[in-house]
Amino acid sequence: MTKEARRPQVRLPELVAFTDGELAPDGDYDGLEFREADLAGQDGGGARFMDCALTGCSLDETQLHHARVLDSVLTGIRGVGIDLAEANLRDVELVDARLGGIQLHGAVLERVLVRGGKIDYLNLRKARLKDVVFEGCVLVEPDFGGARLERVEFVDCVLKGVDLTAATLVDVDLRRAAELDITRGVDRLSGAVISHAQLLDLAPVLAAEMGVRVAGDD
Repeated sequence: MTKEARRPQVRLPELVAFTDGELAPDGDYDGLEFREADLAGQDGGGARFMDCALTGCSLDETQLHHARVLDSVLTGIRGVGIDLAEANLRDVELVDARLGGIQLHGAVLERVLVRGGKIDYLNLRKARLKDVVFEGCVLVEPDFGGARLERVEFVDCVLKGVDLTAATLVDVDLRRAAELDITRGVDRLSGAVISHAQLLDLAPVLAAEMGVRVAGDD
């Protein structure tokens, strides 16, 4: 039996509006609401966000490497080129995001729910994901190269051009993915569970990975 992911249970306190204008490196943000804030190009590297809500914020090229996002809800955020490399996300809900080229390589995600929205070119190389649920979202060319995924679920998701090269999968449930397209690393599916229909769809990729030629009877 595949173990189910534990979802985050975020209960935000009464929040105070963020009024400082710009993020600061190594800043400490506790119990704040960022609503429709333009944070594009700002440097919040190493910052800590605790019990925060980010709603409708613009994050183009925002620097958040080594940041910690804890017990927070991010709704309707948008941006290209966000740097969250080696960040730590724990008990986080990411809802209806529109993101492209987000850098999460080397990051740690624990009890994270990604629901709705679309993320293009998600870089999770060498990241560690535990108790993470992707639900009703579209992931275009997500890169899980060298990552470790444990108790990760994909529910009603569209997965296009997935890279699993050198990834480690433990209790990963792909059965309910609406579309599953793995372009690299199909040999790393040990530790995952897929449906019979998905197995048939992946058969050509699996055959190519094993060096099996498939030809007609003629």
